[in-house]
Amino acid sequence: MRVPNSVVLPVGTHVDCCREEEVEEKRRDIMAKIMAMLVERRSNLAHFISNLEGSEEPEFYVDQWERLKEMESCTLTILNLVAVNCMDHHDIKKLEAAILEHVKNEELFPEVIRVLPPVYRQVEAAIVDIAQSEEMADHGMMDLQYLLSKLSQCEHLASLGRELLQDILRYLHRIGLVVWYEEIEHMESTVFLQPTFLITMFKLLVRYRLVQQLESIS
Repeated sequence: MRVPNSVVLPVGTHVDCCREEEVEEKRRDIMAKIMAMLVERRSNLAHFISNLEGSEEPEFYVDQWERLKEMESCTLTILNLVAVNCMDHHDIKKLEAAILEHVKNEELFPEVIRVLPPVYRQVEAAIVDIAQSEEMADHGMMDLQYLLSKLSQCEHLASLGRELLQDILRYLHRIGLVVWYEEIEHMESTVFLQPTFLITMFKLLVRYRLVQQLESIS
């Protein structure tokens, strides 16, 4: 609600716990509650703005007024809810197809349509090859400088520089092919070529009653 031109795709899970007629009923109920929430938000913002404009000394509230006006101008597009059974691979593919269809909609995302330089695709393909090679450890972690040297061994990437590689890694991080925590000082030199390894680690470390389990160890 605070980001200009946001697009939200609601996803309802646990369809397998509902009867077929219940799914549509719950879908309508959820969408109605979302729309009611947006109407209430617009009404509240208009009320707050009106109060500031009608105050005895409105000049003291200019900063607040500007912030509220900015929030009022933020458009929020709510797409139709997609209901899925997370245990069904077909439903996951259905959700994936729905997301891709919306992302390709230039009316929703006019700024997304852009042509990537060929080197982006070349680096992406080379990283996939490195990640799938036998010499790659299961954890998929690689030093950034070492990754650059490996990529530079490819004939068409011999002139690849660190700055360009970092730009490409930011793109690959956004699309989920790699994970690169450049904003964390102690991890900015490490690239995770196997994001699924991180998911496995998080599942082991971040779990229900973890603290109690650790405290029970003598």
